[in-house]
Amino acid sequence: MRIRGAVLDHFGLPRPYTDSHPLHVCDLGLDPPRAGEVLVRVEAAGLCHSDLSVVNGSRTRPMPMLLGHEAAGIVEAVGDGVHDLPLGQRVVLTFLPRCGECAACRLDGLAPCIPGSVANGRGELISGGTRLWRDDEPIHHHLGVSAFAPYTVVDRRSLVPVDHDVPAEVATVLGCAVLTGGGAVLNAGRPQPGDTVIVVGLGGVGMAAVLTALAVYGVRVIAVDRRADKLATARRLGAAAAWTPHEALNQPERGAVVIEAAGHPAAIETAITLTAPGGRTVTVGLPDPEARLSISPLALVAEGRTLIGSYLGSAVPARDIPRFVGLWRDGRLPVEKLVTSTIGLDDINLGMDRLADGAALRQLITFDHSHG
Repeated sequence: MRIRGAVLDHFGLPRPYTDSHPLHVCDLGLDPPRAGEVLVRVEAAGLCHSDLSVVNGSRTRPMPMLLGHEAAGIVEAVGDGVHDLPLGQRVVLTFLPRCGECAACRLDGLAPCIPGSVANGRGELISGGTRLWRDDEPIHHHLGVSAFAPYTVVDRRSLVPVDHDVPAEVATVLGCAVLTGGGAVLNAGRPQPGDTVIVVGLGGVGMAAVLTALAVYGVRVIAVDRRADKLATARRLGAAAAWTPHEALNQPERGAVVIEAAGHPAAIETAITLTAPGGRTVTVGLPDPEARLSISPLALVAEGRTLIGSYLGSAVPARDIPRFVGLWRDGRLPVEKLVTSTIGLDDINLGMDRLADGAALRQLITFDHSHG
């Protein structure tokens, strides 16, 4: 079938992206699903820093690539062997497929799937190869999803079904922002009633961590960011306090659980400093590969503190997305508040500029399928 999608041919182009146009919306071919694969009609796709990190070159991926890894949609067709997803089923797309059999998958979310990670690095589906092309040139997949297009073909292991009472915008942010930020809280941080949870970095992932921590009964939540508007948003969402990093470091209060979601060494160092003796620092942000930390090992040992790396929120999507849906249904996890705007596919470079400026939590690209 023929689709229009946002393809990145060259990374590292200068800003503003509305001038350099790193993402080019063009006509593409999309092959039908093979065995174990699914054709999904994309309803909405979120703009995330993991997309921006490919655009700006801090995450090297094979080019050309159709970006987009956080999305929700409707099952349109299935390949041989897919018997558990009826046509019309709403699904959440997740950016790390799990084979369920490798040594990493047996760690219950603590490590990324080995075959899934290899496929993501190659820009292929976990089932092997690509399903996208442009003028006979293969187009690579972004993290097995490639959702900046109205249709996509993905491996069944990249999908989690949800009921239709879960709106598309809610289902979309569950696949990355909530799974990563919320998973870091519940799976790696594991706060208990009476604990203080501090979140450093209030992008979409960090704000999802704030919302998830607020869903834990008896937990005090503190938000930390440089931007006054994001601190104000955190207060509106229910944070007990919202401070700049300078203000936070000059407060006596420390967290039993501290989530770092900024992806910068200075933010990680701040998060470690804000962690109480015996506490856990959980880092989910993705810094530049060349970035390095300066920390005191003595402080970790002498105060019994733990530093935890958490990829995809240490989550198993098939287990954790239903858990988040349950919290949302109970009114305890209003993740729709993460969505700051919706845009069209043709505005994607403007959306990337807003994302790079830190001016948005989650922008969603929505698709008009009314004409078939």
